[in-house]
Amino acid sequence: MQSKLNRRDFLKRSAATGLSLGLGSTAFSSFSNAFSADDVRVGIIGLDTSHSIAFTRLINDPYDEDMKGYSVVAAYPYGSRTIESSYSRIPGYIEDIKEMGVEVVDSLESLLNMVDVVLLETNDGNLHLEQSLKVFEAGKTVFIDKPVAGSLSDTVAIYRSAGQYNVPVFSSSSLRWSENTYQLRNGELIGRVLGADTFSPAAIEPSHPDLFWYGVHGVETLFTVMGTGCNEVVRVYQPDSDIVVGTWDDGRLGTFRGIRKGRTGFGGNAFGEDGITEIGPYTGYRPLVTEIIRFFRTGIPPVSPEETIELFAFMEAADESKRRGGQPVQIEEVLDMARESVK
Repeated sequence: MQSKLNRRDFLKRSAATGLSLGLGSTAFSSFSNAFSADDVRVGIIGLDTSHSIAFTRLINDPYDEDMKGYSVVAAYPYGSRTIESSYSRIPGYIEDIKEMGVEVVDSLESLLNMVDVVLLETNDGNLHLEQSLKVFEAGKTVFIDKPVAGSLSDTVAIYRSAGQYNVPVFSSSSLRWSENTYQLRNGELIGRVLGADTFSPAAIEPSHPDLFWYGVHGVETLFTVMGTGCNEVVRVYQPDSDIVVGTWDDGRLGTFRGIRKGRTGFGGNAFGEDGITEIGPYTGYRPLVTEIIRFFRTGIPPVSPEETIELFAFMEAADESKRRGGQPVQIEEVLDMARESVK
């Protein structure tokens, strides 16, 4: 599709085509833009986060066999222009990435003309739908860093658009790839997981739903271990902390504790048929970046659209529960509101 779509045009056109916004109908039909070549050019959108610098160092390491054939060659720095903690980093990160031999360009269009695949690293999730549409139009496989978007409706619209353009996309917190999380999910350590408690920092950024900004790390850990199927959420909010309880459709309970005071960290406990064990520990960015490169090679997202949409619906339902004074909120209810907002 050659014409450029802005957000409103895209939503109107998507509604006209009847593309589903349900959890079960967002899978891609087929992929033709996976890369297995020896010289794949990676572009970065957004130099307002330390992830851009850390990921570039990992990918451009000439001695790392897992990154072989891939290199970050260009970056577009913007990026938030409204969140001070993000945009204030941009000048320094521009200099850092230039020192690694990466060309800094002045437009998304220039970037997309120079690269084969994209890391969308912009820290402000509210920009992700607009930026990802341009990436999809260009037909570039893309990883979208957390949060995938600044709202549940934008989250659903991004995956819907990716399906329309048949472009592979996935999003994930690095916490998903912490040590032992997938072993737990697959029943390898303590049998079937019957429940889990996770925790992470949960700093709030007013431009995003409360948990989207940083609590997403602990929520992603919860869903990595528990899998999909949460249908109800209850949140207990205090200024310094949150407790969010999810009830899965098979009766299992999963909880997330968000920490805003005192010592923080990442982790949790999983409760299984055959034992109880800690989740983690967190092992840094490399496991995620390895998965990103594997995704670029195969075009197969390691995290399904359905799972990502559900965990963001979990966080939106937590916000709705807060607005209702701690009352239970159904996941499907907030999804219905998101669908309605993009008609």
